[in-house]
Amino acid sequence: MSELDSTTGIVALAGAAVAVLALLAVALLAIRLRRIRLAQTAVLGDSDRDIVRHAADLERQLADDARRREEAAAVLEARIAAAEKRLETVVSRTAVIRYDAYNEMTGRQSSSIALLDDAATGIVLSSILHREQARFYAKWVIEGESELELSPEEREAVSEAMSSSPGRHSTGEVPGRPPGGKAT
Repeated sequence: MSELDSTTGIVALAGAAVAVLALLAVALLAIRLRRIRLAQTAVLGDSDRDIVRHAADLERQLADDARRREEAAAVLEARIAAAEKRLETVVSRTAVIRYDAYNEMTGRQSSSIALLDDAATGIVLSSILHREQARFYAKWVIEGESELELSPEEREAVSEAMSSSPGRHSTGEVPGRPPGGKAT
């Protein structure tokens, strides 16, 4: 005990205490390091990569994915614009007007059909039926007008087609005309 009373003994005892505390601290740090490495293994797998390198790889991959997404979006926007341009010229407005062209009491066997796009451009087809003969007419329509004069029924077919919703087809009775009656 006398050795503990001397300065050397006290320093040795303090050194032993510091060593024990350091040993405990090292043990705690080893346990924490093991937990961190287990967590790192869960993220990285069993490879020997470092977490910082892994994070940098992930960032690079995310940037590459973002660039590819932007390129794909640009391609899709171009395709959509091309499809919309083509759709502008698709027949989307139609109407059929049926009438008795010669007032023969044979029923409404004659008809005018308008097949137009959204800009009122397309064709008007008319079939005029008589007991002994049938006539068929086709007239181009550009922006609602034809270079050939349109009959009242053809004009009515164009008007009705343009007043209908795109993609909706108009058929049936002509407003203001008696069934089987001649167009006025």
